[in-house]
Amino acid sequence: MKNYKKLILTLAICIPFHAHSQDNLKLWYKKPANKWTEALPVGNGRLGGMVFGRVSQELIQLNEATFWTGGPVRTNVNPGAYANLQLAREALFKNADYAAAYNYAKGMQGYYSESYLPLGDLTIRQDLKDTVATAYYRDLYIKDAISTTRFTIGGVEYTRQVISSAPDQVIAIHLTASKKGMLNFIVGAKCQLKYQQSATSPNEIVLTGRAPAHVEPNYVNKPNPIQENDSAGCRGMRFAIMLKAKNADGTVSAGENGITVKNATEVTLYLSAATSFNGFDKCPLSEGKNEKLIAGNYLKKAYAKSWQALLAAHETDYHRFFNRVSFNLAKPADNGNASLPTDERLVGYTSGTKDPGLETLYFQYGRYLLISSSRTKDVPANLQGIWNKELRPPWSSNYTTNINVQMNYWPAEEANLSEMHQPLLSFIKNLSVTGAITAKEFYHLNGWAVHHNSDIWGLSNPVGDRGNGDPTWANWTMGSPWLSQHLWWHYQFTKDKNYLRNFAYPLMKGAAQFCLGWLVQDKDGYLVTAPSVSPENAFYDDNGKRASVSIATTMDMSIIRDLFNNIIAATDELGEDKAFRDTIIEKRAKLYPFHIGKKGNLQEWYKDWEDPEPHHRHVSHLFGLYPGNQISPVTTPELATAAKKTLELRGDEGTGWSLAWKINFWARLLDGNHSYKMIRDLLRVTDQPGTNYKGGGGAYINLFDAHPPFQIDGNFGGLAGMIEMLLQSQNNEIALLPALSDAWADGQVSGLKARGDFEVSINWKDKKITKASVLALAGGKCTIRTPQPVTVAGISARPKKTDNGYVISFAAKKGMKYLITGKGV
Repeated sequence: MKNYKKLILTLAICIPFHAHSQDNLKLWYKKPANKWTEALPVGNGRLGGMVFGRVSQELIQLNEATFWTGGPVRTNVNPGAYANLQLAREALFKNADYAAAYNYAKGMQGYYSESYLPLGDLTIRQDLKDTVATAYYRDLYIKDAISTTRFTIGGVEYTRQVISSAPDQVIAIHLTASKKGMLNFIVGAKCQLKYQQSATSPNEIVLTGRAPAHVEPNYVNKPNPIQENDSAGCRGMRFAIMLKAKNADGTVSAGENGITVKNATEVTLYLSAATSFNGFDKCPLSEGKNEKLIAGNYLKKAYAKSWQALLAAHETDYHRFFNRVSFNLAKPADNGNASLPTDERLVGYTSGTKDPGLETLYFQYGRYLLISSSRTKDVPANLQGIWNKELRPPWSSNYTTNINVQMNYWPAEEANLSEMHQPLLSFIKNLSVTGAITAKEFYHLNGWAVHHNSDIWGLSNPVGDRGNGDPTWANWTMGSPWLSQHLWWHYQFTKDKNYLRNFAYPLMKGAAQFCLGWLVQDKDGYLVTAPSVSPENAFYDDNGKRASVSIATTMDMSIIRDLFNNIIAATDELGEDKAFRDTIIEKRAKLYPFHIGKKGNLQEWYKDWEDPEPHHRHVSHLFGLYPGNQISPVTTPELATAAKKTLELRGDEGTGWSLAWKINFWARLLDGNHSYKMIRDLLRVTDQPGTNYKGGGGAYINLFDAHPPFQIDGNFGGLAGMIEMLLQSQNNEIALLPALSDAWADGQVSGLKARGDFEVSINWKDKKITKASVLALAGGKCTIRTPQPVTVAGISARPKKTDNGYVISFAAKKGMKYLITGKGV
């Protein structure tokens, strides 16, 4: 960040604030992990590890962000798609035959996505005199991004520390014994795939292998779901894992079983890995990178450093991002829960114990996970971030674009982690390339289209193996306009016009061009989408039959309206492309509008149909409330009331990510207490194995989100919702504490970002602001909405009372920090 000159002003002394320390940011346990969802994640945005903390048989499960099945997407996979589109529209508009439209939609499908793979397992078999450990302890200290396991056996304290270093691109494990010469172990690696292992030096082993050509999604029942061979010779990337040991004393030798360490006191293990992935459009075999050379270079450079030097560089790099934001809440009198191990703490919290420290830990854990899983160009965090142990992971651990990959990045800008947004933004550009082919081949349209699923290769067609997928989800067409929202958000938070002009706007325009072609006119003259689905829901039609494919779902129309609004705003910012802007304004006026149903709820479908699943996990028709900005108690109170009724009818239950989405919904409705209820539901402990939509979401004891199973979007969506309770900026104003819950009556947050490139800090007591600051990194008009009157030092303007708080506006100078004092405290 640039060094801006700041306005320094003196504030009145406020009531002292006592809060949990930012230093108490640990997940810790008194026992090893028995299962994967109890292990602790480390990651550098590319290399991931799940640390189990076992005593004599340590396991660290490994991942590499680019390690996927498959190769560049195939073209011309369904020449009959366009003909089926015409038939589907005829069935919808002429006959209202939703079953026929459903079947025709099946005829518009391409292949399933590829799968994200586990890289391997690192094992440390420690030779101990006794198997009974005392004083056992393991943790993940998210302030420094380091995992520690410690225990005592036979009077010797053994310690293992694990980091995944971004500067050095290795996972490093530092092992020590409190008595000289007491480290005796064999360390090795293995893989679920076919691989070769060799000892390349007295203290180094190398594993090499190749990914399958394709792995069928876990929900597809086929013989031989793992396809090893590829007749075209361009599917199935290579990988290499390299492991080297550095000892201070004792002996080290490498062989077929791994690396053997004897009679050492201190050892550092350096693990490097790479794949041959060379871009979404490059054959990973004939055009692939040299994975051995890449992994070897990383290893060589890292090995030249001591553990202390590695750790110092790792912490300096990580702190650059993590330390930007602090969040503390006042400690309640009955908070004995805070001293417990995390698993016990979560159980107590689930039973109703107040524990604001757990809530702030979860908040910062979300930021930790984003830093740890999203630092690889063109490779955003997937359904599981970068952590996956299954060859056939749930939903292929892919990019699900009907909410999940977007939810991963809802908090990126607001949580002051704009750099972590970049992998998604560059991935969107890749999708625009494959999506242009999909738009042309499937629909004979310009622009670019993305559907329900994608992968590292930029798959953009409707999935379903050419007719075997359920159109309820497989044929959703709104991926490109929704993803374009993130292009616009990055500009709003950074005000980088070069980025907007040269990168974001051309991609946004391409998505808009697809939408212009996709829209058709209904009998009333409105522009609608057809066929249209509301992921992944269904309705009862006029004849009482269950259906899912119709016309102009509210989600479709809201997403397109959002894109059109952003296109208009972008052309205003750039002062360019007036003709296209005028076209968008004209078409926007004809979009099928919102409707309020007979129950007072926001209508989800083209007609006011009943729901087979009234409590369905998706609440897609509230896109305009969040993440969109078309519905608000401030600007559209009637629609906001309908949105509230929708949530009441839908109920509070849901899968993990659904609970997280509802935190954001209720925050946008300015109901902090209901948002807080959803936080407590999101943080209820669960141990449900497998896929269970009906079981209800929550959190595993390592605080991973339980869909169930694990999906990381719930962690990121939960973080976004917490921020929305504290700070909103979606309608050209900065709302401080817009949806504060009673449980968060006293607190402090600093370093959050608002649209307009403002950095915000707030202190509050009894739900009233005591002091705050807004740093104008770009300058421009600044409008602040607060729950009570405030004064802005150096600004003569006074706040105006409205139905939803007080509003004050002023012209902010670039680089100036404006200090705010609350009145009535």
